[in-house]
Amino acid sequence: MRRMPAEWEPQEGILLCFPHNGRDWPGKYGAIQWAFVEFILKITRWETVFLIVRDPTQEERVTRMLEKAHVPMRRVSFITRRTDRSWMRDSGPIIVEHAGRREALAFHFNAWAKYRNFKYDRGVPAAVAGHLGLGLSQVTHKGKPVVLEGGAIDVNGQGSLLTTEECLLHPEIQVRNPGFGKSDYEAVFREYLGVTNTIWLGNGVAGDDTHGHIDDLARFVSADTIVAIRDQDPESPNYHALEDNWARLENARLETGRKPNLVALPVPREILFDEVSLPSSYANFLILNKLVLVPTFNDPMDRIALNTLAGCFPGREVIGMGCTDLIWGFGTLHCLSQQIPAARDGSVPV
Repeated sequence: MRRMPAEWEPQEGILLCFPHNGRDWPGKYGAIQWAFVEFILKITRWETVFLIVRDPTQEERVTRMLEKAHVPMRRVSFITRRTDRSWMRDSGPIIVEHAGRREALAFHFNAWAKYRNFKYDRGVPAAVAGHLGLGLSQVTHKGKPVVLEGGAIDVNGQGSLLTTEECLLHPEIQVRNPGFGKSDYEAVFREYLGVTNTIWLGNGVAGDDTHGHIDDLARFVSADTIVAIRDQDPESPNYHALEDNWARLENARLETGRKPNLVALPVPREILFDEVSLPSSYANFLILNKLVLVPTFNDPMDRIALNTLAGCFPGREVIGMGCTDLIWGFGTLHCLSQQIPAARDGSVPV
């Protein structure tokens, strides 16, 4: 039976793809590249970054940038692969345990059922699996490839999974798998991720380009604890959706039959850029072996979010990283990354 490890379990490293598509951050592409260098620097304090670059020329340029920032290059492992975008949470493979070994899963990426340019991204799982020396399995259901992004799910590693109805079940907008119902997704989760218990939330936040990804809403921080964002402003466009999600969590059960412990995360003030409301969320944090990186937005709520998450991860350092530029691409730290779980023997390269 397969099992998807929780994000806080031992990691070999983090998969990233250095930005090259400036259209994802129009007008901010230069700043984004240096923000990415900072992101890599913070991760490589503790573990390896498996970094996708599109060609040797980009690798040379990125190497110079990383060296200028004093990134420890022994903890950067380059993968040469052309991509359409840098959102590795969604186009990268999901690594699971299967028959005592790690296995890479390839879902049928289609750019969130929204954009046309995804053919290069669709090859990312095979490239990463080859680089890591892992077997690769294409996820199918009823004889068809399954579309699913990593940002649409979050697991506790014990059999429970969080997702949203807006993302996976909406009948008209960004439909990933036409004709799929809850039972179809739950069958896929059971077979490929070892999930026996799915917790369905409702809608996502306004401005979310993915149409309801869970990693902007609610996350497991331990086997029995979930953090979820709540908006204190009844006039906010997200207020009612987030209150509905909180009510669902209060009525939810874990795979053990017990209720989860719930921790509320605040939301920052609305960020507008070029008349666009951006989906800024503290729930888009990234868990590393000894560190939790939290997106911050130059907002008074930054401190509250950091303190809240520090209480959830007593054995890890919790630090913020400014993401007011990154969020212009409609995602931040978790969206851009994908964890590579350590081998089953628990060894973690230093």
